[in-house]
Amino acid sequence: MAGEGEAVSQRARIRAFRPEDIPELVSIAEESFQAASWSRESYEELCKSEGFLGFVSERAGRVSGFVVGRQAADEGEILNVAVRRENRRKGEGQALLSAVLEQLHRRGVKRVYLEVRESNENAVAFYQEQGFAKTGRRPGYYREPEEAAVLMEKKLTG
Repeated sequence: MAGEGEAVSQRARIRAFRPEDIPELVSIAEESFQAASWSRESYEELCKSEGFLGFVSERAGRVSGFVVGRQAADEGEILNVAVRRENRRKGEGQALLSAVLEQLHRRGVKRVYLEVRESNENAVAFYQEQGFAKTGRRPGYYREPEEAAVLMEKKLTG
């Protein structure tokens, strides 16, 4: 049975992020061209910041996906989500997102925001399936290639 902060998704275990996971996060993001490609140093700074939270999925003891976010007052933001190519479409992204949303809700967050590349139609559809709604667009938000961001929001209730 999964413990607090831990869930199981089709043989993947979801657990809280640990700083020693950073090299795996960088590796997973590098193979996920739609995910934000951050440096090791960026993740190190993020995990030290107030309100940070993150989860990883593991298969056979190896990190196979991650989600990182942060809380500011009663708002949350999903900053990056990625799953190794060979583990996509197996429920890991949904389990990771559910874990971070549940934790944000426990912390009193009322609304959660994220941005996604406009061309990433699969991600937009995924987030809509998870209860996020499009709320706007930011032209030129992403680089390499330059692209607009779709802004999305989910209200947490209950």
